[in-house]
Amino acid sequence: MSVVSRTTFSRSVFSRTVLLAGVSVLAVSGCTAAAPEAVTPSPDAAAQSVELSNCGVDVTFDSAPERVITIKSSTTEMLLALGLGDRIIGTAFQDGPVPEQWASEAADLTSIAERVPSQEAVLDLEPDLVFAGWESTFSADGAGERADLTSLGINTLVAPSACQSAEQPAQLSFDDVFSDIETVASIFRVDATSLLAEQAAQLAAVDANGDARTALWFSSGSDTPYVGAGIGAPQLLLDTVGLTNIAADVKSTWAPYNWEAVVDADPDFIVLVDAAWNSADKKIGVLETNPATANLSAVKAGRYLVVPFAASEAGVRSVEAAQLLSTQIAELDG
Repeated sequence: MSVVSRTTFSRSVFSRTVLLAGVSVLAVSGCTAAAPEAVTPSPDAAAQSVELSNCGVDVTFDSAPERVITIKSSTTEMLLALGLGDRIIGTAFQDGPVPEQWASEAADLTSIAERVPSQEAVLDLEPDLVFAGWESTFSADGAGERADLTSLGINTLVAPSACQSAEQPAQLSFDDVFSDIETVASIFRVDATSLLAEQAAQLAAVDANGDARTALWFSSGSDTPYVGAGIGAPQLLLDTVGLTNIAADVKSTWAPYNWEAVVDADPDFIVLVDAAWNSADKKIGVLETNPATANLSAVKAGRYLVVPFAASEAGVRSVEAAQLLSTQIAELDG
């Protein structure tokens, strides 16, 4: 029996490994970068059982899941990036459109709920796995308790970097993000080498052009801002592009903050999370009409950086989000 658990990689060793793998892929293909695709390993590997602890819950996959419900964009896009779109029988709580590179594979996906689906909606599809982006998905009022679904023969998985009740990364790193990809690939018995090599190469190309300037990660809220704090995806992305998070001392992924602290910090940039239900434009309106924030340097100068909601959570779009921030910084700097 093969037991697979989350692995902590040394970033330098990991990056060197996947980049060398990427070089091999390019050599075989005549120096033309191939699109990431999932490759099924040998029958012996596919027959092995995969066991892991996921947010403190022990889960076992005796075989690769065939019928998967994905809840949140981060999980849907993870499977699409691994070439597993044909395993998805239903999606829910999608945070935005699927990026162009996966749009054709996503064209026939069926949405079963705009937000968290009910347990009845889940059971109707007879999945063998429910893959969620948030732990809170699994509740009696939501998709069902994890133990209850397991008793019905339905496996559950939370995107590992989204764990909070147990096994939460002390501070999210790209080692964690890449480890998530590898973990999911192992569950489905596919090879993530090409995808990881591409991600590592893209990450190495990100320009950390923030030059230690300060930033507020503004997720939502008006009277009380809800911000990217010091240990999750927002902190990781700001660190990657060389920006200093004004809420870095808050030991949470996202957290309520206060406008007084924002005014005192007067950040050089404001990152706006863009969602259909809470757009970047709406947030700009909040900032420009609030007397406490209208005179912030970033507001007066329009130094806004915009990240799509679906790319703001840890996953296969995290590197893309870092590159997007870096590009916008360069544009604002002229």
